[in-house]
Amino acid sequence: MKIIWLGHGSFRFEIAGQTLLLDPWLTGNPVLPEDQHDAAIDGATHILLTHTHFDHVVDVVPLARKLSIPAVGQYDIMSHWAEAESIETVGFNKGGTVDLGGVKVAMVPASHSSTFATRDGLRTGGSEVGFMIMGEGHTIYASGDTAIMADMSWMGDYFKPDIGILSAGGHFTMDMAQAAYAAKTYFDFKTVIPCHYGTFPILEQSADALRAGLPGVSVIEPQVMHAIEV
Repeated sequence: MKIIWLGHGSFRFEIAGQTLLLDPWLTGNPVLPEDQHDAAIDGATHILLTHTHFDHVVDVVPLARKLSIPAVGQYDIMSHWAEAESIETVGFNKGGTVDLGGVKVAMVPASHSSTFATRDGLRTGGSEVGFMIMGEGHTIYASGDTAIMADMSWMGDYFKPDIGILSAGGHFTMDMAQAAYAAKTYFDFKTVIPCHYGTFPILEQSADALRAGLPGVSVIEPQVMHAIEV
């Protein structure tokens, strides 16, 4: 399995013969060089979306159309796009699990918001979620943008993820110290990878507090377009 950070909250997972893009933000992403865009999406089979804020959603419909692959996410926004944008979608909801060609993806709660801009002002794009991505003997918890929440207790107990990809930049989501608290309180991760940090000055710039708060856990600060092999 390869986990490749595309910067901010965006990832590429090469797992069980599939290549999943999570919240792929290419257009305007200040930490993903434009000459790396093609490599970031090469061979992608599915696009996962956690919520509709611009830094997660802006490229989803264009990429689904360009690559002729399905967008996968919360039922309301997927149903809208299937009709309005004529793209292939897989819509499901919290509590549901879908099989994407051998990789199972379960949708779990997040605590954030999910809106997008229109000519008529902000509109709600379904609800914010996270994912449990299961394949090759591993379960990855991709938190999406979220605060600490009590739901993490049952999520950790039921799914038992060994890899945590946690939003940890602060201001809009958990910060590094909060992500460390959530990880040690609710989960038993072997590996933790922070995200949604370092992109803008308002966000945390290092994972030092996360690492300090998780002794005995492998905390990996990802590098853009460098594969983490598990």
